[in-house]
Amino acid sequence: MTTETKLPFDQEYISSFSKEMNEPEWLTQLRVQSLGKAEGLAMPRPDKTKIDKWNFTQFEKLLVKSDEFSSLNELPEDIKALVEQEALDNSLYVQRNNKPAYLQLSKEVQEQGVVFTDIFTAAREYSDLLKKHFMSAVKPDENRLTALHAAFMNGGAFLYVPKNVHVKKPIQAIFLHDDAEANLFNHVLVVAEDNSSVTYVENYFSATESKSGLANIVTEVIAGSNAKVQYGAVDTLAAGMTTYVNRRGTADRDARIEWALGMMNDGNTISENVTNLVGDGSYGDTKSVVVGRGEQVQNFTTMVVHYGKNSEGYILKHGVVKDSATSIFNGIGKIEHGASKSNAEQESRVLMLSEKARGDANPILLIDEDDVTAGHAASVGRVDPLQLYYLMSRGIPKTEAERLIIHGFLAPVVNELPIEGVKKQLVEVIERKVK
Repeated sequence: MTTETKLPFDQEYISSFSKEMNEPEWLTQLRVQSLGKAEGLAMPRPDKTKIDKWNFTQFEKLLVKSDEFSSLNELPEDIKALVEQEALDNSLYVQRNNKPAYLQLSKEVQEQGVVFTDIFTAAREYSDLLKKHFMSAVKPDENRLTALHAAFMNGGAFLYVPKNVHVKKPIQAIFLHDDAEANLFNHVLVVAEDNSSVTYVENYFSATESKSGLANIVTEVIAGSNAKVQYGAVDTLAAGMTTYVNRRGTADRDARIEWALGMMNDGNTISENVTNLVGDGSYGDTKSVVVGRGEQVQNFTTMVVHYGKNSEGYILKHGVVKDSATSIFNGIGKIEHGASKSNAEQESRVLMLSEKARGDANPILLIDEDDVTAGHAASVGRVDPLQLYYLMSRGIPKTEAERLIIHGFLAPVVNELPIEGVKKQLVEVIERKVK
């Protein structure tokens, strides 16, 4: 059963918008068809989290006007801090609200035939390539929010790595939100063809408060045979932003997809991260850290689905919850019939810092094949008093001792981020949120 939702734009407006952006006809049709289906689709149903009163649809503008940056020197200081010092040799894309604001491609990446651009340019200049993969891992008709995403997409990035190409340096995207009227329907598509490899790192960064903003973010990672994709992300959207983020990967034979996710939004958030291990010998690894505070409500579902034989899937989730915040962690390892010799492992740990904080860790294994290995571990608790006692016995004050324990608790994910500026930023965000 679905509830009636009044949408801010109709199909005629969406069609007109798409044509004004010079999008190909197939994308215009996809937008219009998705909007037509949206009202008849159910909302996602995150376990133990009611989202029926969250704002996912009420906004006034599909695009807001924002200035571009002519050089790295024009970037805000907080954004500069995220970029490697030798950034002139790197590939970097900056989106300001809904507008491409800065793009820099390294000479090496250009010579390798790698495509890295904003999603609108990709639609115009690489239409056939985008059409082949766009909304292929995440379908528009899965639920109301995926349909609205396909209809209202107003930003994002496209990264394409040809066959046999190995990109040595990380490729970076920064999505800057500094206009309270801007809402994000961002789509990120990463395609690594057979025998290729790439590391991609993104930041969602709020430089303004928003009382009723929303973000509907979809990521698709497509890894061909024997390809490797490392995907890092740090999300720090403001308290007023209601966020739905759906990151999904598809790994072909002997492919690897590795996620390192720092989910540090201050607003209510539902997150889905699914890795489909389609090919034999494929590998998926998701490491994520979360900090919840205030009256924030968050729900995180991480899932690895094994279709291929000898596939390996790992989930590691560490969360810290304080004040009156609520965080739900669902970890799902699913081995389909026929995926023999597969291995599904997961670990979820939640650290609660306040009496009213609530953290739930729900490990789930769904096994439809006999000849497999699977296991899980989960814990919810407070700072270990023995660890605290040990540090304090060495002369470390209690507050500092707690801080050290928390950083050590979250370190397995923080250390996975390949860009030092981003790693440092995540440490600083954690420091600020757990004070």
